Amino acid sequence: MEIQLWREILEPYGQAVDELVVKFNHIKQEYQNARMYSPIESVSGRVKSISSIMEKTQRKNVRIEELEDKIEDIAGIRIICQFVEDINTVVKIIRKRGDLEVKQEKDYITNSKPSGYRSYHIYGPKKLEVEIQIRTLAMNFWSTIEHSLQYKYKEHMPEELRKRLLSAADAVGVLDNEMASVRDEIMDAQNHNRQKANIIADIVRSIEELYYVANKREVEKIQDEFYKIYKQNDMTMLKRFNKQLDIIAETYRAQSLNARSYSVIQNH
Repeated sequence: MEIQLWREILEPYGQAVDELVVKFNHIKQEYQNARMYSPIESVSGRVKSISSIMEKTQRKNVRIEELEDKIEDIAGIRIICQFVEDINTVVKIIRKRGDLEVKQEKDYITNSKPSGYRSYHIYGPKKLEVEIQIRTLAMNFWSTIEHSLQYKYKEHMPEELRKRLLSAADAVGVLDNEMASVRDEIMDAQNHNRQKANIIADIVRSIEELYYVANKREVEKIQDEFYKIYKQNDMTMLKRFNKQLDIIAETYRAQSLNARSYSVIQNH
């Protein structure tokens, strides 16, 4: 294949990766906007480098002209989840999408590879094939290290190092299982932090609006009161203050609207 054709081949894959990263980040944002727990922690994507593609075609005895038909992971998306259970949720989301068509699935979580590799792979159809890997944070850490070592040693990784990697993979499995056992506690803590962040954002937004409709000195008093409550780290007090602030802000907004309405009538 002529060298200048590489860009023509790989550019559409890059566009597909960018589009899918945006798509999955939007799914994550939808959960967050609804103030719900998102099964997607982070999303990244890549197109294989030319050297990696050439190495893989050589290893699998694939002619360069056949690479788009026989190499499934030219483009890849990696979705990271906090918990193993989240992976199944993401898989179900992908299956239900009308704009994504699943070609095949490989479950390396239920049945991990002999090396200890664990992940869930979904492949799109040949319209433009993209591999989607779904892993936990712990799985991703192990896989990144293992990939680097495989790249360094090719097919000749020292047996002692291979054993240690396999042992580390077992430890990752134990860690994921341990995290799953305290999942409810972790999610409660995260929901608490998320709820607190949302309340504080609401309060700050209300105070900012008051600067446009209320007396500056009064707003500064409200702001000082907010800082006092914030330092006490009491969620109940923050919620109560937020409700009171909503009433105050609504009163000022109503007064402002009435004043503008009266001004328009007078001018008329």
